[in-house]
Amino acid sequence: MTPEEINKGLSYITYGLYIVTTAYDGQKNGMIVNTVFQVTAQPARVAISVNKQCLTHELISKSGVFAAMPLDESATLPFIGTFGFRTGRTFDKFAKIPYEIGFLGCPIVKEHTLSYLEVEVQQTIDVGTHTLFIGEVKDVGVLNADAKAMTYDYYHHVIKGKTPARATHIS
Repeated sequence: MTPEEINKGLSYITYGLYIVTTAYDGQKNGMIVNTVFQVTAQPARVAISVNKQCLTHELISKSGVFAAMPLDESATLPFIGTFGFRTGRTFDKFAKIPYEIGFLGCPIVKEHTLSYLEVEVQQTIDVGTHTLFIGEVKDVGVLNADAKAMTYDYYHHVIKGKTPARATHIS
């Protein structure tokens, strides 16, 4: 089976789009991910998958905290590009984005997001190119209950967004 055939099959798995943020020692960063999921109810725990080459991965590994915010369908391609197409190593992703610092010190993006979860990492699992960060939800908030969550399908077919070949490697 070719990588193209595998990618085509994987493209039918449904995903949402999320901003994941973190901060460590005065440095903050965020990125777009499509893998945020609940793993337990009591206590409430979620997991995210982050490429090891990303600055966000480095900062989560050091800080032990992250925030996850589902995007809503009002997010524009330039907004998504701020977190998805640029690296925080050379670009300040928060320079023109409204945010507040959350309970655990993570930036909480208040524009084009439905809610936020602030999470304290309890466990990490090395899965090759990525790490699964699993943590306990320590704070939550609803930002826009009336909007609809953006799916990966909506991003590709309505917004007409593309996924750069190295997008998961540079954020």
